[in-house]
Amino acid sequence: MLDNPRSPRVRSVAKLANKSARAETGMFLLEGPQAASEVLSYRPELIIELYATPTALERYTDIAQTAVDAGVDVEFVTEEVLAVMSDTVTPQGFVGVVHQFPTSVKDIFASDAKLIAILEEVRDPGNAGTIVRAADSAGADAVIFTGRSVDLYNPKVVRSTTGSLFHLPVAVGATLADVVSRARAAGMQVLAADIKGEDLLVARRENLLAEPTAWVFGNEARGLGEEDLAIVDRVITVPIYGYAESMNLATAASVCMYESAFAQRS
Repeated sequence: MLDNPRSPRVRSVAKLANKSARAETGMFLLEGPQAASEVLSYRPELIIELYATPTALERYTDIAQTAVDAGVDVEFVTEEVLAVMSDTVTPQGFVGVVHQFPTSVKDIFASDAKLIAILEEVRDPGNAGTIVRAADSAGADAVIFTGRSVDLYNPKVVRSTTGSLFHLPVAVGATLADVVSRARAAGMQVLAADIKGEDLLVARRENLLAEPTAWVFGNEARGLGEEDLAIVDRVITVPIYGYAESMNLATAASVCMYESAFAQRS
């Protein structure tokens, strides 16, 4: 039982909430039973350390069994230790230290991709993580975070993916111009979701969305810049039929990706 909240080991785990520590170590923080279950089920080789309170492991017997099956040791910690390790106000019993595992942009486009989400200067961790989750749900082939977007391994991003981070390839660090160029070379059309665009229903009527598509989603407050819109093939907007001032970015991205998923499967 790890029971000293001030031990160097506990502090080293807690530091992974900071981007500088993640960059230095190549590791990131994983929290909660859902994330623990997903990484154990899909990518157990990435786990460096996995901690749990005895109460949590007793409650989630399926996670305990999955850990045994995957050959991963779970180390017991006290509630006080878990609170120091965790980035959340109310920890949920599990904390893991995991290797970062970004996919290269080159490898993403080397496959026969039909649907990709590109995040350009998306700064809100909740939005970013939710878009990864939506892309996974819509059957997308990959997600790409450009260098101006939030850190993929930010604890809030990781939590917001609810484990989808471990289900599909995610690349980081490329420029939008490079990603657009690679998408076109791979035979994909590049569509930008932006308020300045044409109605999504137009794209649906033209059967545009059935084609292999890379969707570009921009900053929550400013959207995409004119220079960004100039390099894509078409700009599409999700119409608002009610009185809402605007639509949440992750919600709009979900609509766009599902429209493509429906069209490609029809």
